[in-house]
Amino acid sequence: MAVLALIAFLLSPEALLQAAPPVQRVVLANQLVLLAGEDHSLPFVTLQLLTDSGARKDPLCKEGLAHLTARGLLWGTSKRDLATIYQELDFMGASLTSFSGRDYATLTLRVLKKDFDKGLGILTDVLTQPTFPVDELRREVEKTLASIQAAEDDPENVAEKEFLKTLFPNSRYGHPIEGTKESLKRITREDLFEFYRRYYHPNNGILVIVGDITRDEIRSRVLPQFEAWPSEKGPEERFVVAFSDQKKTIKIDRSITQANIILGHRGVSRDNPDYYALTVMNYILGGGGFSSRLFDEIRVKRGLAYSVASYFDPGRFPGSFQIVLQTKNASAREAIALSLQEMERIRKEPVSEKELEGAKKYLMGSFPMRLDTQGKLVNFLGQVEYFGLGLNYPDAYPSIIQAVTREDVLRVAKTYLHPESIILVVVANLNEAKVD
Repeated sequence: MAVLALIAFLLSPEALLQAAPPVQRVVLANQLVLLAGEDHSLPFVTLQLLTDSGARKDPLCKEGLAHLTARGLLWGTSKRDLATIYQELDFMGASLTSFSGRDYATLTLRVLKKDFDKGLGILTDVLTQPTFPVDELRREVEKTLASIQAAEDDPENVAEKEFLKTLFPNSRYGHPIEGTKESLKRITREDLFEFYRRYYHPNNGILVIVGDITRDEIRSRVLPQFEAWPSEKGPEERFVVAFSDQKKTIKIDRSITQANIILGHRGVSRDNPDYYALTVMNYILGGGGFSSRLFDEIRVKRGLAYSVASYFDPGRFPGSFQIVLQTKNASAREAIALSLQEMERIRKEPVSEKELEGAKKYLMGSFPMRLDTQGKLVNFLGQVEYFGLGLNYPDAYPSIIQAVTREDVLRVAKTYLHPESIILVVVANLNEAKVD
């Protein structure tokens, strides 16, 4: 019994949270924010540099520039070409990846402790001395164009792109992160350099280090590398939050057996004070997998869809709310009607105590899984800093969720769900789907 009790404790949310390393926050003289946590359980170190340089920064008619710039960091430097970078990484068994999302971009290194200095040298080299070779740019554009072309045969992808373009008609949140077939052809090597000069500087960045490294080692081996990185004054943020709030239906005909459906509307930003009540509400509505109302009504009771889910997609600025499902063409109208019915129901009557407690239990119990690897932890800490959540966020999260009431759920459902202004996108065999 004692062994079982120990196992239960080790798997509990409290124990997992306690197992996360303590994190220290320092702001360097060049305004780079540094977050560091020691974790000596494995001989690895993971570093991530996050910059506020995502796709929402793309210039008009050059959508995809942020994505190409992030990718281009790894194409070569004044010291190393692309082949040399990957040869050195492979020799160490290390990985170095870049990513650009809607709001921010990241450069992430995972390396063995014994090779830390070599890995750090490569990371700082690609970060501060990229050359953006024109041949590599051409290859990346060709590869991305091929990917965009292939995605046109994926009805789920087609529906998502059409939904975002319709919801954000005059906002940079509305275009694909990778760009479009038209915009990519306009982007030049000089554009990448200009975007890099605008956004890749320390006062626009967050550096997260987690792993088998001490505070003294960070001070002696990491800080000198980044303190020499000069800060620059970046451009002012001029982001336009613009939504389409009119009810719209977009129908796209495809010779397919399953209708791919998205219905949704404007969402919230990550700093919305109702974010946590919305998280609980959405879990009950459609975010809770097998436990959600949408799954129960559409999948379990009627067998209309293999998968159905809802989610809010918050960012630095307000994002979207979506219900996404796939169903047979012939049952598309019924599945859409049921989705709207469930939106109305959760807006009009309080959820049950059982639903509320089930949602809270899952959200609190699954939270520590965001912290159970170095890779997850650096991602998590970078977002905590980026969205201004505070380093006490992991400790505060359970009590925040626990404080949500049935009245809160009803209030946020009434406030943030808008079935009267739904944007509906249906990609289906329209002769069979017969959607109004």
